[in-house]
Amino acid sequence: MSDRSSSTGRGLPRFPSIPRGEVVATFDSYDDAQKAVDTLSKAEFPVKEVSIIGNDLVSVERVTGTLSYGRAAGTGALSGLWIGLFFGLLLTLLSPSASTLLFIGAAALIGAGFGMFFNIAVYSLNRRRRDFTSVMQVVATSYSVLTTGELANRARNLLGQD
Repeated sequence: MSDRSSSTGRGLPRFPSIPRGEVVATFDSYDDAQKAVDTLSKAEFPVKEVSIIGNDLVSVERVTGTLSYGRAAGTGALSGLWIGLFFGLLLTLLSPSASTLLFIGAAALIGAGFGMFFNIAVYSLNRRRRDFTSVMQVVATSYSVLTTGELANRARNLLGQD
């Protein structure tokens, strides 16, 4: 299969693949790697030939607080409220009536009630196993900026990575 048949016509591969080329610089943070690409762009370097690769991916779970019945009820009510509001608005668009505002309000309250009930039930079942809230992220330990072999030395010179 040729390279043309495996691309979308915009220079991007149809299926995800690891870019090939030479590493011109390695950074500890994504922001620093992004600044390096910005530096190359300002120097009119063909950045279409540049990739940033995250190396050694690590799963990080950041604990954001404790979980209680009150917090479970509040977050459930809030998410249910938004869902109820959405469906209320959707239904009033499909069949408008004189009491549109009342219908939207009722749908939002019903959604909040169901959300609160559901979240409290889930919290009750999982209470002893998990009494905290957290956010899960996948983070790389380092970020490499790479480009094609023909352009690697020019990129290193522009970034001061001799």
